[in-house]
Amino acid sequence: MTKFLWIALGLCPVTLVGTALFLTVRTQAAEAPVSELVINPSEQKIAQLSQSNSTLQPVTPQLDETSIDGISQNSQTTDALAQVTSVSQLSDVQPTDWAFQALQSLVERYGCIAGYPDGTYRGNRALTRYEFAAGLNACLDRVNELIATATADAVTKEDLATLQRLQEEFSAELATLRGRVDALEAQTAELEANQFSTTTTLTGEVVAAVADVFGDERAVRSGEADGSRGDLDINTILADRVRLNFNTSFTGKDQLRTRLQARNITPFTRTGTPGASGDTGTAMTRLSFDGSDSNDVVLDDFWYKFPVGDIADVKVDFANSDFFDNIYTFNPVFESSGNGAISNFGRFNPIYRQQGTAGSALTVNINPKGRIGLSLGYKAPNSNNPGNSFGLFNGDYAAIAQLAFRPSDALNLGLTYAHSYDNAATDSVTTNNSISVSGGIGSNFANNPFDSAATSANHYAAQASLKLGERITISGWGGYTVALNENSPSQTAEIWNWAATLAVQDLGKEGSVLGLIFGMPPRSASNDFGGRRDRDTSYHLEALYRFPITDNIEVTPGAIVIFNPEHNNDNSNIYVGTIRTTFRF
Repeated sequence: MTKFLWIALGLCPVTLVGTALFLTVRTQAAEAPVSELVINPSEQKIAQLSQSNSTLQPVTPQLDETSIDGISQNSQTTDALAQVTSVSQLSDVQPTDWAFQALQSLVERYGCIAGYPDGTYRGNRALTRYEFAAGLNACLDRVNELIATATADAVTKEDLATLQRLQEEFSAELATLRGRVDALEAQTAELEANQFSTTTTLTGEVVAAVADVFGDERAVRSGEADGSRGDLDINTILADRVRLNFNTSFTGKDQLRTRLQARNITPFTRTGTPGASGDTGTAMTRLSFDGSDSNDVVLDDFWYKFPVGDIADVKVDFANSDFFDNIYTFNPVFESSGNGAISNFGRFNPIYRQQGTAGSALTVNINPKGRIGLSLGYKAPNSNNPGNSFGLFNGDYAAIAQLAFRPSDALNLGLTYAHSYDNAATDSVTTNNSISVSGGIGSNFANNPFDSAATSANHYAAQASLKLGERITISGWGGYTVALNENSPSQTAEIWNWAATLAVQDLGKEGSVLGLIFGMPPRSASNDFGGRRDRDTSYHLEALYRFPITDNIEVTPGAIVIFNPEHNNDNSNIYVGTIRTTFRF
């Protein structure tokens, strides 16, 4: 707090010269410079000094005048600065005034003020009388401390006399300092008494977006009748997503996150009802930040994370869990929904989306800062439901394991495996439990290969991220899934996906990102069940440019082209455009 008080008082450490010259005019004729005094603790006893001299009256409360850094209001230097206790080391200050020389002598004896390690005040400005008085007050405090504690470091009569004279000459400034300190202490006490929490901080994010979809007709699945297409009749939308994060720490190393969210961004996806709001016939057109709760405020995130020594980090998700927030995804520039890719597909490998963003999860990251790391996770989307075919261990679930290799700071490699199970069961608690083998990304056949039958799947993925210099990052992944029809174990489906991303940072403006993403959304390449196989191939092309308006505001215009949506060459291309504005506070 004392350093804050120095700054608020406007005590800048750069200006001793002006006041020294000013005081020279007033006092040079009357006084010769005070030579340094030799202190002999064995001959000068504090008790003797107390009998022959009245106690000095320093300004209280005490300030941290032992740091010149604390005296500066205008110096905004942020580098770490060690202290030196010798005023004579301050090379840009000329000690020509009596008052300065007197204070210098006291500082050399008692170490009651300090400067910068390179011996400068920094700023080359004259020191005001108030700044000089602050240094004087430090020496008053130090000497009275010696007297009060009866230390062996004796104080000479000459030093006491010098301090008394300086105190008289700067009495007005010392009194003013005391008034300012009292006012600041009152304000600080008010802030401490009314602060929100001693353990919790609040951060927020607001996403506002304009978006639209363009094309001739809505997409249909491979082999689906053309008559079910319908026109792609979607109007331009303006929608929002608001998040408030309450971040709590009890030890300084742990974190409890509680997030409230309100949003009304209608997804551009396959609804199953042609002509429905936002229906494009395919989930390939979804935006990364979509989702709608009609702007009702909901508990969107609730988890606790803590370290186990230096060995591992443990995270427990109590609600709305997911793997992609808990495990490294190897697409660092584009993984965020608020300032990363504008598409759902472009954020990361779909393997991290198993079982969506519902329910509880436990994730352990072993050796997270090392060259080789291991991540393990388990989640149950209906963990709150005690009914049959639900719960923490008897319902839908997903388990994940990942090995991360970091040969260098620029290169990251990963191998990931996940196993998932979807039973498609519903009851009065869980009313919508749709099959989503590919995490809601890709074609309908890739997500629901067996027409809503209970499905288990083994997922395999490899991904990499390479940073070229300070500005360019290349990332990519490939994924392979083998799905099994639990109602007919002889029926399997094979699903593939891949993508490559390029990010060029600081292009045109510091903090900006130019991004390109190209890949194949999840595709059912083979399927033993009823012809639910994607006969053709879709491609995803995405371009975006994120540029900062301020440190807290970013604007990201972007466009997505889906070639042959739903892996069906009979479908016309679909185009998605958006301008996403992100506010952070």
